[in-house]
Amino acid sequence: MKIAKILNNNVVVILDEQGREQVVMGRGLGFQKQPGELLEKEKVEKVFALQSDELVARLGELLSQIPLEVMTTCDRIIELSHQRLGKLQDSLYITLTDHCHFAIERQKKGIAIRNVLLWEIKRLYPKEFLLGQEARAIIEKRLDVQLAEDEAGFIALHLVTAQLNSEMPEVMHVTRVMQEILHIVKYQLRVEYDEDSLSYQRFVTHLKFFAQRMLSRNVVADDDATLHDAVKDNYPHAWRCAEKISAHLVTEYQRELTTEEIMFLAIHIERVRKESRKA
Repeated sequence: MKIAKILNNNVVVILDEQGREQVVMGRGLGFQKQPGELLEKEKVEKVFALQSDELVARLGELLSQIPLEVMTTCDRIIELSHQRLGKLQDSLYITLTDHCHFAIERQKKGIAIRNVLLWEIKRLYPKEFLLGQEARAIIEKRLDVQLAEDEAGFIALHLVTAQLNSEMPEVMHVTRVMQEILHIVKYQLRVEYDEDSLSYQRFVTHLKFFAQRMLSRNVVADDDATLHDAVKDNYPHAWRCAEKISAHLVTEYQRELTTEEIMFLAIHIERVRKESRKA
């Protein structure tokens, strides 16, 4: 593999067999090298083969400005996240690395940023928050920098963003909508959630994608009216609660739900209602 560009002593760009650029990371890879020279394979620590040339260019620019120790630490966090969560968007390499780098620099300067959604993140995205906590431990062990718990929440949001293929502001908005719906169900039906139950976890997962669809105005069309009537008749409390949610979304977000969307909400609400304790 030949070097196409040298970004710094530790990061170079190569061309693969198809002529597409790849970012390669490793200690001393670019030291005293010139474009056109062969890559020393034994020094390669990571090859970033991303799906778009734009992402490759953005990642190359980012990595050229970040210490190798920070890059390898963030790569370990992303690798662990892939193992736990499955497929994540390539953009995570850029967004999470950039965030962690600046969080580390802020911490060194004693500048802390409060995460106003921390409580919601802990409850709604427990797997991602746990990874955020593990990321803090990895950063402390490898870089001797102790980040605040708020940063575990920010890292969790980046992971949720990478799963939903959204932008961070949209994910924060999705989180708010999810929390509002959970509050309506809790107080309308007077239940205490069993957050370890499968029905609650399924409900939260449904709300995550439901809120994203709602905010992006993607409508689930009405299908089987007979099924709608059956759910309404069999789960009257859950159906009324789903209608209450629909009214809230019209008032706050000018988004009217279809009967199909109300039906799916009612089904999940009924499952949660059955497995929850009365408040």
